Amino acid sequence: MAQEIERKFLVVGEYKHLAHTCNYMVQGYIASGRRTVRVRISNERCWLTIKGPSKDGGLSRFEWEKEISSAEARELLQLAEGPIIEKHRYLVEHDGHTFEVDEFAGENLGLTIAEIELSRADEEFSKPEWLGREVTGEKRFYNSHLRDYPYTAWSDKDKE
Repeated sequence: MAQEIERKFLVVGEYKHLAHTCNYMVQGYIASGRRTVRVRISNERCWLTIKGPSKDGGLSRFEWEKEISSAEARELLQLAEGPIIEKHRYLVEHDGHTFEVDEFAGENLGLTIAEIELSRADEEFSKPEWLGREVTGEKRFYNSHLRDYPYTAWSDKDKE
């Protein structure tokens, strides 16, 4: 199993003009909790992903992912619990790293989060000026949590 190491940040500035790719994504959760099972469709590519429990304060966790056919993904989405997550993902290169910037739609409209995957937990990277506060390990910003507690229903205090 692969180890996923990533850090998450709120986005506070303009980044779209720096993006080299933008994909529309939908994803549904077949199971969630300490472990999650997710189906994702991004353009014409589809994946089934299983993630283990978070470690290191949310910094890392085990992840298994397999590309599946569009027909399989659409069939599996029928098993999804709760609403489907919708977002546009922008890929932005910055000082040798790729930031995945997710601009949420639907019930999570108004939320934009940037993630950076690292090869080591202590790997250094420079932060672009459009990155805001780090939210790594804050479960309310996990996609599986946003499905049940959408951003548009949060209070102003929760959004801080």
